[in-house]
Amino acid sequence: MVFSAAQLIRRGGVGATGMREVAAHANAPRGSLQHYFPGGKEQLVNEAVAWGGRYAGRRVARFVGAMEHPTPSGLLAAMVKQWTDEYEVLGQGAGCPVAAATVDCADSVESTRAAAAAAFGTWSAPVAAALTEMGVPAADADSLATLMISAIEGAIIMSRAARDPGPLHTVARELGPLLDSRVVSEGV
Repeated sequence: MVFSAAQLIRRGGVGATGMREVAAHANAPRGSLQHYFPGGKEQLVNEAVAWGGRYAGRRVARFVGAMEHPTPSGLLAAMVKQWTDEYEVLGQGAGCPVAAATVDCADSVESTRAAAAAAFGTWSAPVAAALTEMGVPAADADSLATLMISAIEGAIIMSRAARDPGPLHTVARELGPLLDSRVVSEGV
C-alpha cells in the first residue's frame, strides 16, 4: 500500500491521492488501510515519502556498482538516466513522490514536511558517501550531493512541464564536468 501511495502521489500529488485510490491500486481491502495506517492519509503519505527516500538512496549503490570506473559525472548520469529511461517508456506523467509531497504539503502538514526533509537526507547521504569514495573531499561531498539532487529534481519538474527530457540531459551534460573537477587525485 505504501508503494501504491508513492506511485499515485508521484503522478497526481497528495491532493489527488485518496485512500480509496490507494486501496484499489494495491488491490487491498479498504479496511486494511485503517488497520495499517491508523493515522490516516497523513501517515500513509509520510510512509510513502519515506519509502521514496529509501528507494532513491538504495539506487545510488546500484548505480555505482554498475560502473567500471565510478566518477561523480557517471553517478549523476546514471541518476538522470533512470528518469530519462522511464520517460521514454512511460512518458513524462510521473515525478518524484518526495518532491510532490513537499510541494503539496510543506506549508500545511508539518509531519509531511519533516518526512520529506528526512527522505531527501536519506537520498543525499549515500550520494555524498559515494562522492567521497570517488575522491571528492568529504568537506565538499554533502553540498555537491545537495546540488546533484536539487538539479535532478528541478529538471524532473521542467521535463514534466515541457513533456521533454531535455532539461534532464542538460543537467547531466553541464553539471557532470563540474562534479568531476572536484575529485582530488591521490598524492596531491
